[in-house]
Amino acid sequence: MRGMNKTNKALSATLALGLGLTLSAAHASPAKITAQSIIVNPVVTELKVDVWTNKDATGNANPVYQKGEAISVGVKVNKDAYVYLFNVNADGAIDLFFPNGYEESNFVKAGTTRTLPGQGAKYTLNIGGPDGQDKLLALASLKALTLDDIAKFVGDQGFAQVGVKGQENLAKALSIVVNPLPASSWVTDVANFRVTGTQATTPAKPAPNVGIAPGERQDGTVDRAMADAYDRLRGEGSLGQATTHAVRWGDGWWQKFRGVGAYGDAALLHANGSSRAYAVHGAILKRYLDLARAENGATRPPSRLGWAAGDEKVIPRNAYGTSGLYGFFQNGALYSTEKYGTFWLQGPVLKTYQGLGGSGSFLGFPVRDQSLNAGAWTADFEGGSIRTVNGVPKVYRK
Repeated sequence: MRGMNKTNKALSATLALGLGLTLSAAHASPAKITAQSIIVNPVVTELKVDVWTNKDATGNANPVYQKGEAISVGVKVNKDAYVYLFNVNADGAIDLFFPNGYEESNFVKAGTTRTLPGQGAKYTLNIGGPDGQDKLLALASLKALTLDDIAKFVGDQGFAQVGVKGQENLAKALSIVVNPLPASSWVTDVANFRVTGTQATTPAKPAPNVGIAPGERQDGTVDRAMADAYDRLRGEGSLGQATTHAVRWGDGWWQKFRGVGAYGDAALLHANGSSRAYAVHGAILKRYLDLARAENGATRPPSRLGWAAGDEKVIPRNAYGTSGLYGFFQNGALYSTEKYGTFWLQGPVLKTYQGLGGSGSFLGFPVRDQSLNAGAWTADFEGGSIRTVNGVPKVYRK
């Protein structure tokens, strides 16, 4: 980010957002592109979003920042929404700084203020230039958006790389994303600030948190199950450095880790009283937490899966040329591929699927979540499907 330099980019990040909507044009909301507000919804919506900087709580002024100066950004919505924050620099360079690899989620609860960086964040935002007018664009949506054609996370970078330049091109790209949405489901807001002055000394990067040991609780005691799991999994090569203490989660414990390379962010977790902890990584961890967030606000594991009951495993390429990952839980499983995404299975459907050989069978990988249709469970795969008929699973080839 040129308008705002981001420091401490050591953490890896994965952007796995899905729109997943099928909407008719009659209910769509054509975006309006303007010079001042970049992109706006021409329809009056109940959903509202406000964005501001630490020098202007109203979000309506145009405060001045010196190069090298720290800046923080506040955002608030009046309904639960997914928020995306862009910075358009004076030279047209664009940064997507929220969501990022250091924040768990860009889902913002109604009536709550989200400040970036948050307290205890592993990054800072500092003004970098060039001189001139900068704009902050906040886009709020009731549904998570797919921004892969606009911004991508590369390697272990904590912030995405934006492929467009200039606010007009950003507006055009975003209009493609939001136009299929219902008219009432998205809204934007813009805050301005100016950059001037001599480049200040770049603040020192925060030291990485090397003081938390695997399984270490805040009171200094050690969760033996997590410490043993870290050793069993050769955690330095697969989990990396702990980013939190081991803390209570529901009726058990979990601890978050930075992850290493392609493994992605990771966690060790186990039910209360269990002597064995298991690891969950990357896309599987993200989907697991998304399901927990949808079910109970992420205060405990999702009931359809329960606690991890085995370490995540890599599944080799099958007859369809697809490879992926498998996460095993008390009540179900998650299968993840780059080609299709990450989906859950459980109960008789999962038992039948695994009895046939799972992803290595003629069924291949799941292509969507197991779902309930007219009282019967159904699951679709690369090579067929499983349907329950009067509670009895039936297997069908394509």
